Amino acid sequence: MASKPHPPLMKKHSQTDLVSRLKTRKILGVGGEDDDGEVHRSKISQMLGNEIKFAVREPMGLRVWILISAVMFTVMALMALAFPGQLSEMVFEEELSSSIISIRLYGGALLSISLIMWNGLYTAEKVIIQWTLLTEACYFTVQFLVMTATFIEMGSASNSGILLLLSRVLFLIITLCYYYHLGRRPKKI
Repeated sequence: MASKPHPPLMKKHSQTDLVSRLKTRKILGVGGEDDDGEVHRSKISQMLGNEIKFAVREPMGLRVWILISAVMFTVMALMALAFPGQLSEMVFEEELSSSIISIRLYGGALLSISLIMWNGLYTAEKVIIQWTLLTEACYFTVQFLVMTATFIEMGSASNSGILLLLSRVLFLIITLCYYYHLGRRPKKI
């Protein structure tokens, strides 16, 4: 028996053979639509899911609001640290010399909150943005309560103090609206 030499093995290039690629993708279950109507480009994305589901659908104007808040907190913090007497005089219409240290501590706390706001501006993670808005809402609530109690103890409120209280209520409402809309689940289409 004479053995015949086998012909040299030829490698099949399935990348260029479109029919072969189509059959392979069909067997793997890749490329077609799933039950949710999503088309997966690979088996990995089919197993892990589509990252579009996890993308944050931000309410309109959210980034602008966080920017305004970050700038506002930074300016107020620097004002409280550098000019505590003038800030006290502006809000209470009298300079309280005993409150200079307290106002500077307030400025330090505001500077810390402003850093949180700046971080919230540049992140894409929904949870961090929600915590940023919740921090801001807590600040406005506490400031409103403390200022109201202070005005009640003093027996009178200045025009700038009342304006400050009203602005805190407005800022709290805006922040809570963004927090609520960010936390809602998007509707399936």
